[in-house]
Amino acid sequence: MSRDIPANWPSQLDSGLAAMALDLPDDTRERLLAFLGLLQKWNRAYNLTAVREPDEMVSRQLLDSLAILPYVKAPAVLDVGAGGGLPGIPLAIACPDRHITLLDSNSKKTRFLTQCVLELGLDNVEVVHARAEDYRPGRPFTQITSRAFTALANLVSWCGHLLADEGQFLAMKGQFPEDELAALPFDWRLREDIALSIPGCDGARHLLIIDRVRTTGG
Repeated sequence: MSRDIPANWPSQLDSGLAAMALDLPDDTRERLLAFLGLLQKWNRAYNLTAVREPDEMVSRQLLDSLAILPYVKAPAVLDVGAGGGLPGIPLAIACPDRHITLLDSNSKKTRFLTQCVLELGLDNVEVVHARAEDYRPGRPFTQITSRAFTALANLVSWCGHLLADEGQFLAMKGQFPEDELAALPFDWRLREDIALSIPGCDGARHLLIIDRVRTTGG
């Protein structure tokens, strides 16, 4: 374990994963902590995340990101507005068989993400420096994650072309966003609201599964 990792991080991660009933191999846990160490180091200069207190980083960054792991089912996932790599990099580390694309328009953040991919050996991750509206992948994604990115109406407007017809947005929010949901365009809907419990995190956390309104079928 790196000497840059605070001594209490491994136990915080182990106890948090146990409380969330997530069983990850030892090498995966070490890689998750190595990523968090990189995030802490680069955050001093790059302002990647507002969470700067080391005692809060495991719960508010790693565990919070991994809370949606049971709902990530697509073989290829886009993390839009990836920022400091949350939730995309923890998901990529935990799911080496899934391909994760990290999309962000901020060049400082994509430089950090590229460095993480290199240092952590994440061959299942692609970093894309572009605005969501301008990005044109080879094929649309069946799942797109977002965390602290933008309002839901903006999300579907800016990123709708990136989502397959039968795809889902996995939007991570704090308080249940009634006003944002009310502002969704008529052709989008809340498919499911999942209340998340994050060990060590106070306050509400929700995963909102958003998809297109179907004119026929389910």
